[in-house]
Amino acid sequence: MDYDKRSQESPMSDEKQLTTEDGKNIEVQESSVPAIATEDGSTLSVISPAAERALTRKFDLRILPVLAIMYFFNSLDKSNLGNAKTHGLEKTLGLKGTQYNTILSVFFVPYVLTAPFLGILGKQYGPNRVLPLMMFTFGSCTLLVTAAKNFAGVMTLRWFLGMSESAFFPLVIYYQTTFYRRGELARRLAIFYAAQSIASASGGLLAFGVFQINSDSIAEWRYLFIIEGCCTILFSFFAFFYLPQSASTAKFLSPEEKELAYYRMQVDSSSVVNEKFNFRESFKIFKEWTSWLILIVARLGYSAVKTNLYTVAPNVSGAVMLLILAFASDYTRWRFPFVALGFLFTFLGMTIYVGIDVESQLHVAYFATFMMTWGTSAPSVLLDVWYNNNIAHEGRRVVLTSIGVPLANLMGVVSSNIFQNKDAPKYIPALATTAAFGATGLALTLVLGTFMIFDNARRNKNAGRKIDIKDIPTERLRDGPRAEEFRWFY
Repeated sequence: MDYDKRSQESPMSDEKQLTTEDGKNIEVQESSVPAIATEDGSTLSVISPAAERALTRKFDLRILPVLAIMYFFNSLDKSNLGNAKTHGLEKTLGLKGTQYNTILSVFFVPYVLTAPFLGILGKQYGPNRVLPLMMFTFGSCTLLVTAAKNFAGVMTLRWFLGMSESAFFPLVIYYQTTFYRRGELARRLAIFYAAQSIASASGGLLAFGVFQINSDSIAEWRYLFIIEGCCTILFSFFAFFYLPQSASTAKFLSPEEKELAYYRMQVDSSSVVNEKFNFRESFKIFKEWTSWLILIVARLGYSAVKTNLYTVAPNVSGAVMLLILAFASDYTRWRFPFVALGFLFTFLGMTIYVGIDVESQLHVAYFATFMMTWGTSAPSVLLDVWYNNNIAHEGRRVVLTSIGVPLANLMGVVSSNIFQNKDAPKYIPALATTAAFGATGLALTLVLGTFMIFDNARRNKNAGRKIDIKDIPTERLRDGPRAEEFRWFY
């Protein structure tokens, strides 16, 4: 096992008693040569920061790439309808009027409704099983589009596509919280999230190549769904047998590394590691008013500009800014200032764009689009990390994430309706609406962060001493803010 040296400075005691996965009591001895000892005093392993770094590198190389590829296919399968439209999908299927927009919008209904249920299944049976099964299902839905003959067929498949993708991102977030400490999570999730940007760029290139296929047997756009669907299905089989159930059961770890992985989660992620899901206990998360405020901020964090103003250069700069903010957030162990900064970037960018003459100040307008994209992803990613950092109960964590992430994506429905061609080139009504969302998100983020700072100070005053969040093992924080030792990770 391993031990983070931050705990050695704990003001609470010179030793910590914890419980291992097999139920043994262990003591973390505070000394110049840190170690973990069993009840009879024997040393299980010497703890070193180097061992922790080696362990996280293994997770980075073996878990993150697989999850990123899965999310890459998820993004491709979600967005390929737009590419197919440019090569005759509407004509082939006989779509009329607003039927194409209906096909796009129907996706979000099951996406929101079924996510909590699939998230719970993911907790009960393991994300390592449920995520590949979801991937197989949405890959199959993509492949079956090649057999669709009309509007009803495609709409039905889009409905089931929305169901199968609904809890994918929430479960990936939860899955990562079972491998990484709270202060390690933001940059990993940001790197993973970059797979969506790659999918956005490469999806068009893939479609261009596929559309060069000349065939009289089926429409050209159907080949796109055949290729993407088959690749998704094939990779789902690999993921099913490859992904470990948890950090402490990974086959690519030695017994000592498994002990270390379990210990890391016990002191800096979960109250009970690999806890079985309890419905009543998990839904107690909504008794905390902060959970409802987080859901509101999450919805405001999904910017309409994200789906309407993408171009290559601003998109790339947005991905770079996301990584900068995420790495800075992990380094400082602060969350809300960087969430607020993301909201601020988007708000300022939109304000600048609306306040200038676009045609005569084209360079300024282009810079404004860069600022907009700087804040499109950071609030979503860092907010997901923020509230997960403050929930030690694994069941409550997966429930809130499975509800919050799909609700945030409902803003995609708003964005598809507020940007109108008649408002070009300034799109003032749409940008004013989105700027208002950004300003509200900024204000609520600052309010929530300020509350956490003052509440921590109040708790320290009542305790008669200053207690840092690094000093409290998360196994003591099962009850969240109701626990006396709880301190907000802000």
